[in-house]
Amino acid sequence: MVEHAERVGVRFSWRAVVTGLDAGGVCVQGKLIPANWIIGADGGSSRVRRWSGLDVHQQRDQRFAFRRHYRMTPRIEFMELHWGANCQLYVTPVGPEEVCVALMSRDPGLRLDEALREFPEVAERLRGAEHGSVERGAVSVTRRLARVCSGRVALIGDASGGVDAITGEGLCLAFIQADLLADCLASGNLAPYQAGHRALARRPAVMARLMLLLEHRARLRRRVMRAFTGEPKLFARMLATHVGAVSPANFAANGLALGWKLLTA
Repeated sequence: MVEHAERVGVRFSWRAVVTGLDAGGVCVQGKLIPANWIIGADGGSSRVRRWSGLDVHQQRDQRFAFRRHYRMTPRIEFMELHWGANCQLYVTPVGPEEVCVALMSRDPGLRLDEALREFPEVAERLRGAEHGSVERGAVSVTRRLARVCSGRVALIGDASGGVDAITGEGLCLAFIQADLLADCLASGNLAPYQAGHRALARRPAVMARLMLLLEHRARLRRRVMRAFTGEPKLFARMLATHVGAVSPANFAANGLALGWKLLTA
């Protein structure tokens, strides 16, 4: 991505610290860099969001994540999601001889080694595997802002809000927001970005709420799994809904089909 940006004429200022915004642009290490547009793509703890007065939340909820890499051959090529009583465990192949194991919960004190006791099958597979990294922590924030643009400032990616990491939507949302924002910049009008941004976040937000609904409801979770096991095509349709590959009408139809299966599972 950096190489492509350089080819089309983007000028980078690596390791330049932005210290504030100004009426004429951005302040970088005591110097003013003029800018017609300022795009805050500086993550969940965005300073641009704070400096521009856009740090007004309509919703904010957070969970805690811890991950570690292990040097071992992945069992399958896909990500595995394991549900526990109060947490989820993700096992993701990241190379031919390496997997990443990540824990997600609402408990900031729960760590991987302790949580693995709840997943004996995964713990057995990891037994004796060499650590490929130290355990690292992060925060997953569900965030909806009152506004994502003001004047000539716009926010994008995690700076502009987001959904829980359980959806896997982080980068995907940033890319489709960038496509929308590019059109708005080309037209010289940021107004459509606010409404368009909210529309783009609607489906991932609904899917996140549905998935987290299962977090503390073991009986409902078992019924959902039985429904998907009994009708794999239903799981495929729900997955298509999750990634936005179906129309709103199909979204509703798939939801009704899942509801009926839950009644009969």
